[in-house]
Amino acid sequence: METSQREDQQRAARRRRKELLEAADRVVLRDGPGASMNAIAAEAGITKPILYRHFGDKSGLYRALAVRHTDALLAGLRAALDAPAADRRERVERTLDTYLAAIESRPQVYRFLMHPGEEPSSSEQGFDTRHSAPLLRRMGEELAQVIAERVVLGDDGDERARIWGHGIVGMMHAAGDWWLRERPAPRAHLVRHLADLLWGQLAEAGDRVGGPGF
Repeated sequence: METSQREDQQRAARRRRKELLEAADRVVLRDGPGASMNAIAAEAGITKPILYRHFGDKSGLYRALAVRHTDALLAGLRAALDAPAADRRERVERTLDTYLAAIESRPQVYRFLMHPGEEPSSSEQGFDTRHSAPLLRRMGEELAQVIAERVVLGDDGDERARIWGHGIVGMMHAAGDWWLRERPAPRAHLVRHLADLLWGQLAEAGDRVGGPGF
């Protein structure tokens, strides 16, 4: 009986946490980097101490939101990499476009995750910017793993895959961040030009036998 009650409590806690994250998402979509704990608590219909009880502090809530959105973005990138493609160039362009489409469709969420210190509310400080770096590192490691699994890179393959993975993510982030702010060209143009930039040794390396290719 005690085990069943404990499981019920855990399920209820997970459900409540999901509801609070969804409320936080709604505030982030509205306020972007200026999203505050007060606004999120009000949206969820609770007091701020209850929100702190679930997430510890602003950083805890930020990390939970970051995992939620990074998981969704990585799933989209994996789907783009795994979908049938005529050649490697098409697969690369589709992956770049998936990332740029994601930040374009939810710019407030992107700014909240990558520029959380901007536009703090008048009543409390914004989220700490130092927490955005782990998101990029995670994306870099994920892409490095994909490259290592799909492309023949020689004796120093693991090292090169990690450098390429983090380098490509850094390029996507920097170029996407600039593009989202200034909109100097259509998204399709940015995708094409970034793919042109990548089209060096990556284009020349062979695919691993038996894999889906890159």
